[in-house]
Amino acid sequence: MKNNRAEIRRGVHTRIRKKVSGTAERPRLAVFRSLNHIYAQVIDDVSGVTLAAASTTEKDLKGRTGGNIEAAQTVGKTIAERAQAAGVSQVVFDRGGYVYHGRVKALLDATREAGLNKNEATNKSENQSEGNSEETNENE
Repeated sequence: MKNNRAEIRRGVHTRIRKKVSGTAERPRLAVFRSLNHIYAQVIDDVSGVTLAAASTTEKDLKGRTGGNIEAAQTVGKTIAERAQAAGVSQVVFDRGGYVYHGRVKALLDATREAGLNKNEATNKSENQSEGNSEETNENE
């Protein structure tokens, strides 16, 4: 019996959820995308509470279409602002079984640019700049 893409994604999401859970200190940022929209929620799994949510179905975020990268970036920026207003600065990303590419990547990158998980973005850029300076010294 062949599985369709949706069944495969649900299986991948189940495996991810076994390893990823949100706490009060570091809640889970869950992403769901449909053909026409993208949704994001910041969830504390310990208490079972949604701390912040944003989607392209909201009147303020609705553009011509919700199924493109620009809309995902808008939702990412909005969810980061709402999470920070709720007192959240660090999250665990849950890509929901989707490949980290396209709209999912754009949403998560926009959350980092808007201020969620600042330390992770800073560490990556520091590591890259340190690596470049070492390569320069070796070449001399």
